[in-house]
Amino acid sequence: MSVSRDKENGQDKIKIQNYIGGGFEEPVSREYLPNFNPSTGFDYSGVPDSDERDVEKAIEAAKSAFPVWSRTPAAERSRVLLRIAELIEASAERLARAECIDNGKPLTLARNMDIPRAASNIRFFATAILHSHSELHQTDSTALNYTLRNPRGIAGLISPWNLPLYLFTWKVAPALATGNVAVAKPSEVTPMTAFLFTEICREAGLPDGVLNVVHGLGGKAGAAMVNHPEITTISFTGGTKTGAEIARVASPLFKKLSLEMGGKNPNIVFADADLDEVVPASVKAAFSNQGQICLCGSRLFVEEKIYPEFLDRFLALSRNLKVGDPLAEETDQGALVSREQLEKVEYYVNLAREEGGQILCGGKRPESLPERCQDGYFFEPTVIVGLSSGCRVNQEEIFGPVVSLIPFSDEQEVVAAANSTPYGLSASIWTKDISRAHRVADEIQCGTVWVNCWLLRDLRVPFGGMKSSGVGREGGEEALRFFTEPKNVCIQIPR
Repeated sequence: MSVSRDKENGQDKIKIQNYIGGGFEEPVSREYLPNFNPSTGFDYSGVPDSDERDVEKAIEAAKSAFPVWSRTPAAERSRVLLRIAELIEASAERLARAECIDNGKPLTLARNMDIPRAASNIRFFATAILHSHSELHQTDSTALNYTLRNPRGIAGLISPWNLPLYLFTWKVAPALATGNVAVAKPSEVTPMTAFLFTEICREAGLPDGVLNVVHGLGGKAGAAMVNHPEITTISFTGGTKTGAEIARVASPLFKKLSLEMGGKNPNIVFADADLDEVVPASVKAAFSNQGQICLCGSRLFVEEKIYPEFLDRFLALSRNLKVGDPLAEETDQGALVSREQLEKVEYYVNLAREEGGQILCGGKRPESLPERCQDGYFFEPTVIVGLSSGCRVNQEEIFGPVVSLIPFSDEQEVVAAANSTPYGLSASIWTKDISRAHRVADEIQCGTVWVNCWLLRDLRVPFGGMKSSGVGREGGEEALRFFTEPKNVCIQIPR
């Protein structure tokens, strides 16, 4: 990482570098993209504008590393990865601050969720490979069949901007743990912690070429990865439109794909729910990370019997959220990740007005911000009522601090409304009726259903979506299977 002085405003500007073959390199083009601090609007960092030449160099480095790393005993791979987890924890405050500056999220959120989860991702898969087992099938008395699981080779890992290090390590950890090598591309919008992570990998003794990180645009660096025949496995988290393009390009090349994409998640509150518990949880589900979590509950269905009281309580808590400098300890809501994302949120709030919705809270940029944040990308937590479940605002992913409340009268009605979008990532159900909880959970078309909770994650369970929310699953055994190739060995038993 190099530092230069910006003559116009006198501030230091960081230039991060690609990580290829165990070393740090400038992009072949020598060109850099601007990287803005969302809280200030200041272009504080240069991101390598990499292209197919950088990807080719990374692939060559990965190819050289694969024969040794794939044969490295699981215990040794585990040791190196555990050392990486330890160094993440030792650098937790530095990483949290970097995530806050790069992404705009509150420092407290990065400190309490993003960085600890990154270390947990590494540690989970580092230890999981020590407890692997083989499937064995006896064919009558004539043969034994057992299954080998071998690493697939070079994995292409493309991660998003909303949970930068959290989701970057979610892909890197199982890929490397299972003996693969990787070429990874973090989002060009939030590259900083992925870069700092490569410094940690180097310090931990990860062999050269096992992990290669190429920064840059999806249309250049990402496309080069997807098109390259020697990258046999693609794990992508991001928008549905981009995921569809990856599938279009990669499928004829017979690449193995995992695509975790968008969501328009229903949060369903039945009349018997405990309002003291469900209202704060629903506010958190709507507005955590400024609503920029694919699992946020942006469609809030509330049974008519309790709707007025629920709405009053929900508005009171939403209006009390403090929007401000993400570095301040008291801040609940930081900045949106980019000007483009801010403008997208503003577009949908205006569309909600056009579609007949009422804005009961928020709906605009905050009027009062600290001086250093005056040019940042802030938007108030926004509560909308009066829209049907079929309107565009309730069908399309906004990915911002916007929630729509919709009353319902019966179970059949709310299930139909919940399933009416093209997405199927997650849902929450709040009820004391366990039979209803099981029944509705079974009927909701999505990959994860939380009952009387939200974002309670267990790393062992399969994670992913249905419909336009994704293809394949990540997490636990699913991830270990995704990054390995099964091979059946049949041995005839001599008579």
